[in-house]
Amino acid sequence: MRRAAAGAIPAAAAAALLAASLSGCGGKGTGAESATQQYIVPPLSVSAAQAAKLPQATTFATISAAPADPARYSATSGLVVHPLATQIVYARPGGPAVAVLPVTELGGPTWVPVVRNGPGWDQVLLPSRPNHITGWIYTAGADPKLQTARTSYLLRVNLGTRRLSIYDGNKLLGAWTVAIGAPGTPTPTGRTFLLAELAPPDPTYSPLILPLGFHSNALSSFGGGPGTVGIHGWPDTTVFGHAVSNGCVRVPAAALHLISRIPLGSLVVIS
Repeated sequence: MRRAAAGAIPAAAAAALLAASLSGCGGKGTGAESATQQYIVPPLSVSAAQAAKLPQATTFATISAAPADPARYSATSGLVVHPLATQIVYARPGGPAVAVLPVTELGGPTWVPVVRNGPGWDQVLLPSRPNHITGWIYTAGADPKLQTARTSYLLRVNLGTRRLSIYDGNKLLGAWTVAIGAPGTPTPTGRTFLLAELAPPDPTYSPLILPLGFHSNALSSFGGGPGTVGIHGWPDTTVFGHAVSNGCVRVPAAALHLISRIPLGSLVVIS
């Protein structure tokens, strides 16, 4: 059974102040004067009709207006958020709306990692094309509809050594030799996250498939899907240590079992 992320806490309070680096409104003066000049940048108003026209931030979408990830290989604090109601995603605090983040992804709850946060706003990784995109969610409303939690887990995949290492904080839980994308269909690099957990009713090669918030850069679609890259098992253990897949990371059964217990939204860094 998948474990829930630990330490659920309420979203940011409305009285918090947005730092000058996010608001762009900081100025010179005394500390007290600067503090009074800082304020939460409100979001632009988005009507229901306008929201209905925005792309949903799912693995099936392309969101060309979304900003790029500012630090593609860095770890995060472990902060993750789950929308309890559909959330508008903005290009920047106070900027235009670029998408909506749905409550569910691939039949399960949406959990996305926060890569930067400040009073009033969270910047999160998005699971849509192109890879390495983010968006900002307003958290300082009178009735925030976000569940916030922390996960201490981190998955690292080294393509050069073809090794998967799983950490809980600073503790290494295990490391395994894995199979990665073939030269023509390479596994994309950077940071992404565990997007969902799928259990095929009639599995042919893996009892579980764990889609990531990444897509193949070589395949626009695969097997009827949008070319989503994932982690899954493989019945032939001779593939481990080789570059043979369509971009997914094939892992031994013990690794797959451990990953199945790690909360959605947990960070995966591929380098």
